[in-house]
Amino acid sequence: MLVVVGGHSRNIGKTSVMTAIIRTVPEALWTAVKITQHGHGVCATGGRCDCATGDDHPFALSQESQPSQHDSGRYLAAGAARAFWLRTAQGKLGYAVDALRKLIAESPNTILESNSVLAFFHPDLYIPVIDFGVADIKDSLRRHLSRAHAIVRVASSGKAAETWRHIPQRWLEGKPVFVVNPPDFTSAALTAFVRERLVRRAADQPSLAG
Repeated sequence: MLVVVGGHSRNIGKTSVMTAIIRTVPEALWTAVKITQHGHGVCATGGRCDCATGDDHPFALSQESQPSQHDSGRYLAAGAARAFWLRTAQGKLGYAVDALRKLIAESPNTILESNSVLAFFHPDLYIPVIDFGVADIKDSLRRHLSRAHAIVRVASSGKAAETWRHIPQRWLEGKPVFVVNPPDFTSAALTAFVRERLVRRAADQPSLAG
């Protein structure tokens, strides 16, 4: 099964939701992949990464060897069978698709942290993480929100930001919504939802990226 966890902004809990799914559905033996994109040598995570990508080296993919406080290291700490960090320049993600396909093909179940990857893959589950109190909305979330199978909403004490009024409500209607609270971001209902899809998918042929 292929699961994609996305989000509409930075630092809203995407990695925490990823680790919660990995931790509460351990039977999936997840291969987990953190995807970051950068422009002009600056990582999308807000810091400089060690991958000086260029036309001859448009992406870098590294495997985590042990748990750590890095996002991909947190996947291992949560119980992932394998964890990887993919770095690519803005607009160069397509160069990494073959490498991602290989990981997916050799893994029983894969979970990716990204919105942009939806331009190249059709996951069994796409779960965006949303905090209506945060005004920033990525273009990648706007492009793909209508494809969501469920929504994870981060509980917020503030009122919804004005920018959310411009998102077509039909993109959100009819989808399961799982509310999570920091700092653990767990939801028994989300766990049951992912596990049910995992069992259903196991009865079919393995997911093919395409």
